[in-house]
Amino acid sequence: MPARPLAGRTALVTGAAVRLGRAIALGLAGAGADVVIHYGGSRDDALGTVRDAEALGVRAIALSADLADAAAIPGLVDAAAAAFGRLDVLVNNAARFDRQAIGSITAADWDASLDVNLRAPFLCAQAAAPHLRAASRPEGEGALIVNMADLSGVQAWSEHIQHGVSKAGVVHVTRVLARALAPDIRVNAIVPGAILPPPDAAEGEDWGRLTKKRVPLQRVGEPADVVRTVLYLVQSPFVTGAVLHVDGGESLIGPIGR
Repeated sequence: MPARPLAGRTALVTGAAVRLGRAIALGLAGAGADVVIHYGGSRDDALGTVRDAEALGVRAIALSADLADAAAIPGLVDAAAAAFGRLDVLVNNAARFDRQAIGSITAADWDASLDVNLRAPFLCAQAAAPHLRAASRPEGEGALIVNMADLSGVQAWSEHIQHGVSKAGVVHVTRVLARALAPDIRVNAIVPGAILPPPDAAEGEDWGRLTKKRVPLQRVGEPADVVRTVLYLVQSPFVTGAVLHVDGGESLIGPIGR
C-alpha cells in the first residue's frame, strides 16, 4: 500500500474538534485525505484541528451542525462533499456520553441520547451514500463508513443505560448498513475501550491506575491505537460488517468497576 493511501480522497469526521475525533481526523490527513472537520459548539478547537491537518499537507475545512437536528444532517453531508468535490470516507464519531441512575432518566433524556448517538450516524450514512458512490476510484477500492461504538454497547453499564442502548444500536446498524450498501460501500464499527478518560470521570480520580487493574493488557490505550484501526479499515477492501474491539481485552471480562 502507498504511504499516503488516501491521497486525493476526502473524509468527513463528525465530532472531530477534540479528543478521539480529532485524532482520527489528523490520522486520515496523515494518510493523505482532505478532511472535513465537523463540530457542534467547539469552533476554536475545530479551527485548530483544521490548521493541524493543513500542516500535514492536505486541505481541511470545519463545518458546524447540530446532529440532534435531523434536518441539519443532509446539509452537512452535502457541504462536506462539495467542499473538495467528492466524499470517500465517513467516520461517525460524534456522540453524547450520558450517565444517569435509572430512576432519573426521562423520555427527553432518552431521546437526546439516541438522537445523536444512533439516529444521526444512520442519517449521516444515508445522506453520504450517494456521494460515496459518485466518487470514482480504482475497481475494488470502494468507499468506507466507520461507526464508533462503545463498550457500553456490549456490556451492561448500569448508570449509562440510554448511552449503552444507543451504542448497541450502532453495532447493529453497522451490520445492517454493511449489507444494504454493499458492494460499493463498506461499513464497519470500532469499539474503543480505555483510550481517554471519560467525560464524566470524577475530578482527581486515578483513572489510569484503575483502568490498568481491570484491562487484561494492563495498560491504557492511546488515540493512536484507534487511528491505526481506522487506517487498517481504509486499506482492507475485503472487510465489511466487522466490529473491531480496540480495548486491551476489557470486553472479555465484563464491566468490572463500572
